[in-house]
Amino acid sequence: MAIKNVAVVSVPVSDQERAKAFYVDKLGFELQADQSMPPLRWIRVGPKGGATALTLVDWFESMPAGSLRGLVVTTDDLQGEYERLKAKGVEFDGPPKKQPWATETVLHDPDGNRIVLQQAA
Repeated sequence: MAIKNVAVVSVPVSDQERAKAFYVDKLGFELQADQSMPPLRWIRVGPKGGATALTLVDWFESMPAGSLRGLVVTTDDLQGEYERLKAKGVEFDGPPKKQPWATETVLHDPDGNRIVLQQAA
């Protein structure tokens, strides 16, 4: 196969500045780009050292803010991350739960995008 990497996933948001603050200040992602390219603003964030980045977009009519589902991010310390993020005010569906495939919980960004935080079984 010639395709070797997923580079960017678009996350639909209503307020790019608020979303940037959430992903950088609360989740701890690294700000990789913040550029104005009229009429767009390109904000890209991602885990330090990660291969895939998130672009915080507000320009796709077909992607309303808060409509993202199914994005999974991983950690080696799910309970620790859950507690750290909860203390920063991040909203979760509930505490981490063991599933047959992994232990996971679902968090919400300010627009209601749902992100699965997962630790391998």
